[in-house]
Amino acid sequence: MQAAEVVTKAFLFFLFTKSLIESYLDNRNRKHILANRNSVPEKFQDQITLEDHQKAADYSIAKIKVSKVFNFIELVILLIWTLGGGIEALDKLSKTLNYSELTTGVIFFAIYMFISLLLGLPQSIYSTFVLEEKFGFNKTTPKTFILDLVKGLILGALIGMPIIYAILWIMNALGTYWWVYAWAFLTLTQFVIIWAYPRFIAPLFNKFSKLEDGEVKDKIEQLLNKTGFESNGLFVMDASIRSSHGNAYFTGFGKNKRIVFFDTLIKNLSADEVTAVLAHELGHFKKRHIIKGLAKSIILSFIGFSILGYLADWLPFFTGHGVQTPSTHAALLLFMMVSGIYTFILIPINAMTSRKYEFEADEFASQYANAKDLITALVKLYKHNASTLTPDPGYSKFYHSHPPALTRVKHLESLIKG
Repeated sequence: MQAAEVVTKAFLFFLFTKSLIESYLDNRNRKHILANRNSVPEKFQDQITLEDHQKAADYSIAKIKVSKVFNFIELVILLIWTLGGGIEALDKLSKTLNYSELTTGVIFFAIYMFISLLLGLPQSIYSTFVLEEKFGFNKTTPKTFILDLVKGLILGALIGMPIIYAILWIMNALGTYWWVYAWAFLTLTQFVIIWAYPRFIAPLFNKFSKLEDGEVKDKIEQLLNKTGFESNGLFVMDASIRSSHGNAYFTGFGKNKRIVFFDTLIKNLSADEVTAVLAHELGHFKKRHIIKGLAKSIILSFIGFSILGYLADWLPFFTGHGVQTPSTHAALLLFMMVSGIYTFILIPINAMTSRKYEFEADEFASQYANAKDLITALVKLYKHNASTLTPDPGYSKFYHSHPPALTRVKHLESLIKG
């Protein structure tokens, strides 16, 4: 058996195994949520009504059904791009313009990104204007949706195309160990984007206003003083123009760190609850979860580039995935497309690590804020975001970055008793 045939069979095996596991876990999750739809878990009966619980169940089941359809479509599209000859056809189209190999590669990626944008539109439109609208979460107008689309397209061209150009140049010009230089370049670029995001990129899509004086700000500043956390400001983001979901997050690094609250979060939680949520987020920072995550990303990126450095010169990698004409730009795109198929099994490992971090952040929060306030805040967020309280345990262990509600609340209660 030729090496290309082995690659093809391995690709199909991993692809369909991934699809079967996803389908199996989705079915388990749907059945488990449905089986518990008519009964609020005892722990939450005083805070969550049966109507709210059923809304969360119906919302979760609806998302599962929608994801099944679009996951199947994505599988078909991937097969068309690879074994169906899509990448090969796109390569030939790009070469008809008779530019240099480097420019051809950039055009190749530009066309691919535009096609991918068009192919992804149905899912984005349906999720926003049908699914989210049905359950009362959507606040996005068609105008906002189109503006976001245009801004994203322009931003992708201004930032993405120069990055692609640089990586393709490195691949073509810097010899056998080009992948080391490409990895170093991309790592540096990621740091620049992380630094620039809060000041220059995020404001293109949302308005950020400084947190107003009052009880919430006073309590947050007291918390920041206690924990010794320094930031470049407390900001409220107008998330309500797109959705009624609530959240809070850190952005940037160094002196450019910002703490951002969704306006929906500020609206739905008390001052003590907002402070407790922030204490949890501070826990991620103080426990170095963000740095650990970034370090892991850099290491995995290094491994990925080293593998690509080998595969880019191995003909069966191309022909086994349906690409008959090897090139640097085809190697880069093909690797981006198929690498997730082969690394799918890493998802539960990453999820397990993330859940561990969530427990550690909760423990930190219980030291600097009231754990009871964090519990009530979490329950409110589950309610307002219509997050199911009864996910399937197997599904949750495989996918979820956060522990199930019941597990997390019991852990917080143990901290109070301790």
